[in-house]
Amino acid sequence: MGHAGRREPVLFLGGSGQAGSGAAGLLRRWHPEVPLAIAGRDLGRAERVAGELGGATAVTVDLTRADLGLPAGQAYSAVVAAVWDSHLHGLRYAQRHQVPYLSLSSGLTDIGPEVVAGAQRSTAAPMLLASHWCAGALVFAVLDLAREFERIDTIRADALLDENDAGGPAGLADLARWGAVTSAGLQRHGGRFAWVDGTDADVEVLTTDGRAIPGRSVPILDVPSLALATGASDVRFAFAIGESAGRRRGAGPSIEVRIDLEGVDAGGRALRTTRHLVHPEGQRPLTALGVALGVERLTGLRGPAVPAGIHTPEALIDPAYAAERLAEIGAGYVEGVPSAGVSG
Repeated sequence: MGHAGRREPVLFLGGSGQAGSGAAGLLRRWHPEVPLAIAGRDLGRAERVAGELGGATAVTVDLTRADLGLPAGQAYSAVVAAVWDSHLHGLRYAQRHQVPYLSLSSGLTDIGPEVVAGAQRSTAAPMLLASHWCAGALVFAVLDLAREFERIDTIRADALLDENDAGGPAGLADLARWGAVTSAGLQRHGGRFAWVDGTDADVEVLTTDGRAIPGRSVPILDVPSLALATGASDVRFAFAIGESAGRRRGAGPSIEVRIDLEGVDAGGRALRTTRHLVHPEGQRPLTALGVALGVERLTGLRGPAVPAGIHTPEALIDPAYAAERLAEIGAGYVEGVPSAGVSG
């Protein structure tokens, strides 16, 4: 398993894409001594990213091959699937070499094979399922805000993604694949996880600048992660695509997630908060941060050794530390006006 003393590179599958290159850049800033390997189908593009990072190498990768098309003698300290590992060859490669693995493109609808593969070889190495919104960044933000509460009853997170910020080709392919699987959203109501579809899944996403954008409740790992981490009996995540507040102001596409929390404070009094997590540069910095935090933890660059088995972001990473890193990359909160409860 990777740890701070080793000098084997972290292998980024799809490392020249938005999420992979952004996460590699953060790791380079935080831990300059850690070597990185940027893997992609286009060697020239990977070489450009590696050159910009410094202390990085570029390799070609073929996700349809069990050996990924990588040199036989090269060792890696971790494998990061910053692109959909459709054949699970990246995961099996990590398991064979007993190094940590992180995935972020499977989504709730695609994690079944990953979970089975992880369970079959549960002692091989740790694997981090980070197919959450922005690779867990929202989960960290919500759990950090939840520290104001003694008990959380309701969590509602409503994200607005600018249509000009849907990601690169891989990100667009992920969205299309998830949408083709189901139009239903996963929610928790009264402690029960349930699928909602049709008009029951329709949501109005309220923006920082006072607009209501049509959105949908979606199936996403944030729902079970937040529900089970907090004990909240009512949890929903909704998603809308529209013109962001940043672009409306004439700047670049921004991203925002409205977070409504309801519960009680330490004195037993009802408490309700509404905040918008925002970043002026869109989704890429938040996703890159989620991935980088996961890699940092998996490889022992921060915290104790992670045991073998299947993990989720909130099980490994301190929300207070993640909140510090969020602020560091330019994310912040805007107060919001409370709205109706979680349902509907």
